[in-house]
Amino acid sequence: MGDINWTRRDIIKGIGATTAGMALSSCGISGDRSAKGLTEEALAVQPVVRSQDLEKSDLTVGYVPVNDCAPFAIAWKKGFFRKYGLNVTLNREASWATSRDGLIFGRLDASPIVSGAVTNARIGAEGARQAPLCAAMTIHRHGNAMTMNKAMWDFGLRPWYEYQEKYGDGALEAFGRDFRGYFDKQPPENRVWAVVLSSAIYEYFIRYLSAAAGVDPLKEFRVIIVPPPQMLTNVRIGAMQAYMVAEPWNTRAITGNENIGFTFAQGKEVWLGHPDRLLGVMESFIDQYPNTYRSLVKAMIEACQYCSKAENRQEVAELITHRSFTGAIPKKKNAPIAKFTSPGILGNYNYGGFDGKDRTIKAADTTIFFDIPDNLPKQPGEHSTFLWRSRSIWLMTQAARWGQIKEFPKNAEKLAELGWRTDLYREIASEMGIQCPKDDYKVEPPEVFIDKKGFDPSDPVGYLNSFAIRANAPTNFFMS
Repeated sequence: MGDINWTRRDIIKGIGATTAGMALSSCGISGDRSAKGLTEEALAVQPVVRSQDLEKSDLTVGYVPVNDCAPFAIAWKKGFFRKYGLNVTLNREASWATSRDGLIFGRLDASPIVSGAVTNARIGAEGARQAPLCAAMTIHRHGNAMTMNKAMWDFGLRPWYEYQEKYGDGALEAFGRDFRGYFDKQPPENRVWAVVLSSAIYEYFIRYLSAAAGVDPLKEFRVIIVPPPQMLTNVRIGAMQAYMVAEPWNTRAITGNENIGFTFAQGKEVWLGHPDRLLGVMESFIDQYPNTYRSLVKAMIEACQYCSKAENRQEVAELITHRSFTGAIPKKKNAPIAKFTSPGILGNYNYGGFDGKDRTIKAADTTIFFDIPDNLPKQPGEHSTFLWRSRSIWLMTQAARWGQIKEFPKNAEKLAELGWRTDLYREIASEMGIQCPKDDYKVEPPEVFIDKKGFDPSDPVGYLNSFAIRANAPTNFFMS
């Protein structure tokens, strides 16, 4: 026998590894599902950038098993990474927290992060690690939704668009009445809404919606954090009543699939045109590897352009069903392979319901990867991968609104400039012959928000103080 000198730590680590291996083998899956190697399509691509001309050509890039991993899957499959001199290892992340923290702790070179994570890492919001995160492009806009359980349906709650059809201008008030009515009849443990990450846009959408309907989200229900693939199980066992997540985890819940809930609203119904995922890196990555970073952004822009084309969307929807990506493969043998992924990608979106009614709505803006459909207001030269710094300011107003930071940052514009690298994107896009808006800031018109309340980034504090429901709001005392 060789010289073996095991410490107590080694023994514990060994036991842990053995146990983990046994658990994985008993589930019949490998410990790492990430896409491996190069496809034939990728191998056939002739690079336009030589690897040796980059500061760092071998990269580890994260992704999370939701529909918006599509551009990463396409960049890998079609060879866009290889085209720009990159040898990318894709790493399947368990949650949006690990996707973000993998960047901060250096395990990942780049990774998609939930809109808000860059901003809140800069401002040190509650639940966010303070770190110099950066993003120069949006991966996609829209592509997410809010799911409510069957008990909420049975109580009388319905998809948001039906409230609009029935009540018109009174839709928010009617929804608020039903929403509060349901929760008022529940014990505290049954007043739970889950999101994928704290201090990020999904949490803000949940709070924004409920507050717009007159329900205080700080007092009347709890918001918890759950990784996307665990949403369905947690609703099924009653750990929460509703959740907001990216597709396909909403479509999987509806009647005919898992039969546990229905889609109340897509995120685009709360804020039309909102950014969902950004391509995150640490500031040091941009500083140390400027040419590498340019190559990465170019590869991802091309992948987003590919995903955006109508003729490619069925292929994209089928690719991401692979267990390396979402693993959302139907159990029924005769079901279309992209049954769960295609509604969010192709736009044939079914809200579900438990009354047999078909609630499938066809829309070009269900998920936006590059080209912006005509029903959205847009600036000259605008496309979805372009970042508006004014939207980072909006995210800061929400962090302050819900008490995740003590006050709105006095240096907000500087923080937006450091985190949302619109300047770099404009340079990189120009090298690709892509036009961009000339400004970094824009006013969000009232019609894009669910409560018809516009946002002017030149007066964020005034905007913040205009909301009656918020953390630390002044209290009025009346004496008789």
